[in-house]
Amino acid sequence: MTWDELQPMLLPACWDTLYMVLWSAAIAVVVGLPLGVLLVLTDSGGLLRNTAVNKVVGAIVNVGRSLPFIILMVALIPFTRYVIGTSIGAEAAIVPLAVGAIPFFARLVETAIREVDHGLVEAVQSMGGSTWTVVRKVLLPESLPSLVSGLTTTAVALVGYTAMAGAVGAGGLGDLAIRYGYQRFETNVMLITLVILVVLVTVIQLLGDFTARALARRGKRASGA
Repeated sequence: MTWDELQPMLLPACWDTLYMVLWSAAIAVVVGLPLGVLLVLTDSGGLLRNTAVNKVVGAIVNVGRSLPFIILMVALIPFTRYVIGTSIGAEAAIVPLAVGAIPFFARLVETAIREVDHGLVEAVQSMGGSTWTVVRKVLLPESLPSLVSGLTTTAVALVGYTAMAGAVGAGGLGDLAIRYGYQRFETNVMLITLVILVVLVTVIQLLGDFTARALARRGKRASGA
């Protein structure tokens, strides 16, 4: 395949990949962030200690994380059809991508929040702060750099998931690599899509690392002040 034939397909494929990653990452944050916070709050020693809730939520998260994405995607085809109306295309792929990313991000949120100095939590509580105040004023702001790093890791993983989603007609760079690079033995297509995916992952990682470091420096200046 010549470059003139490939070029018109690359831009839509790149857009589909970014579209899937951005939307599924956003859904993962909206759902996974509260789940991660809930895991910390309901754990032993947490502000809302509740063993039953903690174990149920933890079990759901563990099951979601343990399923290989390709199996999860196939298993969710009926649900995807119910929600989107089809199981093919970039929009349909967002459903399994988000479902796979939510438990992954929730565990990263849990880890990030556990790193927060408990003394800060006790200080807010001693001043009469409620659980919501502790979460809003201490846990989330103090763990923000780690949360950004966790989101970066999730987004990078989602790029890989979109490539697998291409195997079942989700579109994007993975679909382009499989249909033309693998099935039609177009080695140049495979190499170009791989290079673009590597560049995309690198850019996401660099942006995430830069943002996390900037937030960490700002936090140190604020605490020093």
